[in-house]
Amino acid sequence: MDDRLKKNLSAGGRESRGSLDSVREAPEDQSALSDERRKMWKDEWTQSALPNVPELKGWHLIWLSTTNGYDSIDKRIRLGYTPVKTDEIPGFENYKVKSGEYVGYIQCNEMLLFKIPMDMYQELMTHFHHDMPQEDAQKIRVQMEQLQGARDSSGRRLASVEGDGLGNFDQPQPAPIFYG
Repeated sequence: MDDRLKKNLSAGGRESRGSLDSVREAPEDQSALSDERRKMWKDEWTQSALPNVPELKGWHLIWLSTTNGYDSIDKRIRLGYTPVKTDEIPGFENYKVKSGEYVGYIQCNEMLLFKIPMDMYQELMTHFHHDMPQEDAQKIRVQMEQLQGARDSSGRRLASVEGDGLGNFDQPQPAPIFYG
């Protein structure tokens, strides 16, 4: 047989992969430290594709999608949001829209930068993330109280409460201050 066709595993100083197993690190030695893992997770779920925008005093800034059918730009405009012009935030000239409906405003990919006065932002957040959940909790309390006394056709109770039941989940809570 021709020596050129003969298979030689150590040709050129190569060793088999199996021989390297004894010197490889254990998986627990290779993994990132828990703080590093948490940072990786955080980075994975944050808006790292969008540039960080400096604070605009008195305003809440938000990136809004031009392609979201449910949370549309028009809906946000009706709530009081307005697009941010490039001259309002120094250093964002490269993100200026050059043609179309939002000429002169800040855009990154399909996302437009919008602002809303901080007092209106607090009102919106309080309504949607404090008042509405409190109302829902009260409705749940009423439904549970109605079910506790209800019985089926044979007289058995339809619902029972275990432990301390619903506790005080529907008790009024002070409205938080939202930051953003």
